[in-house]
Amino acid sequence: MNSVGVERRPFPLSFSVRETEGLWRVSAGAAQAGELVDLLVTVANDAVAVVSLETNSYLDEDWHSLQPALIAAELGVPCTVHPLGSWAAGTNGLAEEFLVMERNLLPRLLDGTWSPYELTLIDVSADVTPEQLDELALVLGTTGVDEPLLGLLADSRVWFSSHDDCYVMLEARDPGLPAAVLARLLALLAGSALAELTEEPFARVPEPDPWLPEHLIGAAPHWIGALSHITEDLVAIGLAALPHPWRLGVPFPQADLTATLDVRHGTWRITPKE
Repeated sequence: MNSVGVERRPFPLSFSVRETEGLWRVSAGAAQAGELVDLLVTVANDAVAVVSLETNSYLDEDWHSLQPALIAAELGVPCTVHPLGSWAAGTNGLAEEFLVMERNLLPRLLDGTWSPYELTLIDVSADVTPEQLDELALVLGTTGVDEPLLGLLADSRVWFSSHDDCYVMLEARDPGLPAAVLARLLALLAGSALAELTEEPFARVPEPDPWLPEHLIGAAPHWIGALSHITEDLVAIGLAALPHPWRLGVPFPQADLTATLDVRHGTWRITPKE
């Protein structure tokens, strides 16, 4: 697991959601883009545009990230390249070129064999035109990080951005996506704990049923979670509601609830913290 601070404490689960005019915006951690890609594809349009991509996994002779199109070619992912030009260089959330691909090809691009430290993508219609992509770039490049985005883009359903391949921000029209992301975060944290305990490269664990993350979101919009008990049979995660979204360095407060995975039966439950 990742760790935080000089004491090397395990990186916590964090989740925050807000709803504005029928749009749901989530900030969360810790999850890699490839660990959430199937959730994004489920709610996306027929095509996806990768609009920003930086990585240390694919470098040129000057130790700079390869252009996104070259990375896609290395991975055998067919796509259309839409160049923006040098004006996009240095603009937060934009690369100098967009990659547009069928949405079902996105898991092939984010296949877990490499790691992007910056990645931004948004869904588009399958027949999107170059002019529409230029307009999309203008909106992406001029909208503030805390401003609702999809309300300015009638055809897009989901926007996703990740930083350091662990911090996640997304905006969606689908009201079920935030709960699905929270369920995945719980499963990832439990799975990482079991993998470390058993000294295996990974552990396969079930996600909680939808009622559990929906219950948490209904109780509070901001949560932080940390492992509190781990055996091969049970994994317990302490969860605390916060008044504001979690920031790196904020210590874990007293837990309000415990989410427990029964490994043998593949079930989750929530109980008040004793």
